[in-house]
Amino acid sequence: MPIESLAEFVDALEKANELKRIRTRVSTELEIAEILRRLMYNRDRPRPAILFENVEGSDMPVLGNAFGSIKRLKIALETDDFSDIGNRISDLTKMKMPAGVLSKIKMLPRLSEIADYGPRTTESGPVTDIILNKKEASFDLLPILKSFSGDAGKFITFGLTVSRHPETGVRNMGVYRIQIIDPKKGLMHWQVHKRGAQHFELAKELKSKIEVAIVIGADPACVFAAVAPVPEGMDKFLFAGIARKKGTKLVKCRSVNLEVPAYADIVLEGYVDPEETRIEGPFGDHTGYYTPPEPYPVFNLTGIMHRKKPIYLTTVVGKPVLEDAYIGKVIERSFLPLIQIFQPEVIDFSMPPAGWFQGLAIVSIKKQYPGQAKKVMLGLWGLGQLALTKMLVVVDPDVDVQNMDDVIWALTTRMDPKRDIVIIDFAPTDTLDPASPLENLGSKIGIDATTKWKEEGYSREIQQLAKVDRKTREYVDARWKEYGVE
Repeated sequence: MPIESLAEFVDALEKANELKRIRTRVSTELEIAEILRRLMYNRDRPRPAILFENVEGSDMPVLGNAFGSIKRLKIALETDDFSDIGNRISDLTKMKMPAGVLSKIKMLPRLSEIADYGPRTTESGPVTDIILNKKEASFDLLPILKSFSGDAGKFITFGLTVSRHPETGVRNMGVYRIQIIDPKKGLMHWQVHKRGAQHFELAKELKSKIEVAIVIGADPACVFAAVAPVPEGMDKFLFAGIARKKGTKLVKCRSVNLEVPAYADIVLEGYVDPEETRIEGPFGDHTGYYTPPEPYPVFNLTGIMHRKKPIYLTTVVGKPVLEDAYIGKVIERSFLPLIQIFQPEVIDFSMPPAGWFQGLAIVSIKKQYPGQAKKVMLGLWGLGQLALTKMLVVVDPDVDVQNMDDVIWALTTRMDPKRDIVIIDFAPTDTLDPASPLENLGSKIGIDATTKWKEEGYSREIQQLAKVDRKTREYVDARWKEYGVE
């Protein structure tokens, strides 16, 4: 059975020896964040998830680094192969209803499986245990962290923000930081390229408020769905159901017309008024730089629902590599099958963690015609959130995109700067990119590090080292222990 709640995930982590409980009294003011970052930066020791059980000023325990290893993410999503998630979506896009009654009957078990992925609304759930109205609701009830001394205040960093498209009604769920202004107001960091921001801009045109629910602590599949760059028009709760192979149970919010996971820990209900903005930031971000102060819309709190004993889920960011890098790696693996739908020549794909997701991507392709590497670059830059990727490197299938030594070898032996570099100016960039000359606008570089053909202007006859003779390799393998080199 899929993990239904954050509490179940905590239990699973504890059984796997992936959780550490800290009973020492700790502060939300810088201390918790420093502990979590220091733990993740230490490569020489175990880096478990941490449950802080004694938090100053709050009865709620704080959970951090919950997804800070591939092992924990395998437990969270109950799979050893994250590409299975993308394959399930890929299979759905290829499904066709067969002709003939017998063929349709044979298809019924498959259709039933797909139906199981969809979300279901129920009357109540653990998240409705305690309901606070507008007067009772307050951000002060939560152990919200301040992460860096230069931050503008306390920020909710792992809230799953649910909103609805003002015209189509399709739900979205994304992770956007929220700066706390006072007990009733926060600032919603809706970057211009994100789907939540698109909902906000449409609401602006319609001159209407947009209802929002912020979920803190949910089953791992919902958390993953909120972070993932799900195809446009797909309900994020449906994606969560595909990821966990079972539909998510939802309940109605009490003060806004939205649905949220019934097994969530905390839900903050409210609205964003397009006419109300304030200066948000600075905030120490995952690039390793502070994002500067900028105007963002105000979230107005109208109610809270929560479990009787909720867990406050948080994450901390900073110079890579931290917890978010592992989530990024799972997104990379999960979405490879979807990339291959649009770019079938793609063999593998990597976003190195030090590149903070949008900074660098490396892709290997099976080249079939001259100039194909450049075609792939342009295609990927036109595909969803990959439009924000600053650097794209294309290599041959014999290069392991997960091995930077291999990639650097290809860059230095198969790429000529004048011939093989593509620079695109005045292109969209990640809002958080500290290097771009203008906010949201900069340049991109594509590097073709594939082996060049004569048709691509390469006429030198330089031969790559041959692969080791199979018989020699097998002979040495068999005698390896005799050499005593280990």
